[in-house]
Amino acid sequence: MKRMTAIALIVGMLLLNPQSAFANTLVSTTPVAGASLDSAPSAVTITTEIALMDIGNDIVVTDPTGARVDDGALTVDGINAVIGLKQLVKTGIYTVNYSLLAENDVPLIGKFTFNFAEPTVIAPVTPQPTPTQAATPSGNNVGTTTFVLGLLLAALVVTLALARYARKIYRER
Repeated sequence: MKRMTAIALIVGMLLLNPQSAFANTLVSTTPVAGASLDSAPSAVTITTEIALMDIGNDIVVTDPTGARVDDGALTVDGINAVIGLKQLVKTGIYTVNYSLLAENDVPLIGKFTFNFAEPTVIAPVTPQPTPTQAATPSGNNVGTTTFVLGLLLAALVVTLALARYARKIYRER
């Protein structure tokens, strides 16, 4: 009889384990699960009820073709797990798969989706510079040409004078 009571007590404790009542649950997501977005988010945030561990967490975001679009930089801050996104370019359903760990708890594993409707992009027109009088050299400026040639001639004269002076000093030694 004592043995049956002990077995019943152990089974009752396992079935009515209070730890299962405190299992980590999903509180919110950004973007909201099932939402339709007109502008691309820069990150996905998952908020849980229990603080997450700093290691062992994983979030993967894929586009409608299954290609990974998260940047792999997962940040955990208490109850929030945030992963950055690359530029979203395809219209359709994006899937977020997550596996989050809280201390002394089973992993919180799940997925949600959101719809991204790519806005229509109008190709920008590249501005063409219009030539102005100041930007277009005329090539017929006689005054500038004369000035530059005069500077070159003066430099040549100074160079020749310095060369003669250097020769004179060298010969005197």
